[in-house]
Amino acid sequence: MRVLAVADLHYRLRHYDWLVTAARDVDVVAIAGDLADVASPVPLDVQVVVLDDYLERLADQAVVLAASGNHDLDGPGEHGEQVAGWLRRPRTGAVHTDLTSVDVGDTRFTVCPWWDGPASRDVVARQLATAANDRPARWVWVYHSPPAGTVLCRDGRREFPDHDLAGWIAEHQPDVVLCGHIHQAPWVDGGGWHARLGTTLVINPGRQVGPVPPHVTLDTDAGTAEWFGVFDTETIELAG
Repeated sequence: MRVLAVADLHYRLRHYDWLVTAARDVDVVAIAGDLADVASPVPLDVQVVVLDDYLERLADQAVVLAASGNHDLDGPGEHGEQVAGWLRRPRTGAVHTDLTSVDVGDTRFTVCPWWDGPASRDVVARQLATAANDRPARWVWVYHSPPAGTVLCRDGRREFPDHDLAGWIAEHQPDVVLCGHIHQAPWVDGGGWHARLGTTLVINPGRQVGPVPPHVTLDTDAGTAEWFGVFDTETIELAG
């Protein structure tokens, strides 16, 4: 299986156009949050219409996983905390969004939403506990924020660690976590695009300008993860 992972596309449409073409050569496309951009002059409700169309176009080529990030929030959910309601709508076909899990071959993919407070955080905790039941040979999470205890949290000035995610990783020990959020992490001193917490490989492709977004291709047959960072590339082994 080949999995193409990106994050933080922030409504950059030429990156989505590239992704639709690149999806022809992979089995799964994972977008780890911030599909939209709150700083865009395009209203969020209009962005959502365009992004839904891109998700459907991607699903014509591959299984699509799309997790929400902080830029994707569109209002309060049932607990009064901000959620990306448009990524929680029931969907058909090959598009899988917040709070869903799907098994593809021997791999379970769990798509986690951005949480905005204790109630929505507890929803994610329950989602992961449920998805852990009868897990297959490989388990991959899609989650926007990088976990504490890794170089993926560093932007060159500060760290933005997600301690809850680090705790869930320690509890459940997934094989891979695909994240984003800290755009500069792969390029700053002391940063990186990959790290390990125990046996779990955590990946943050980063964000840069240019016609092709930074991305990582996981090849489970070859046992490799290949990062394209616009000006740099690197390949590592999936196994620690």
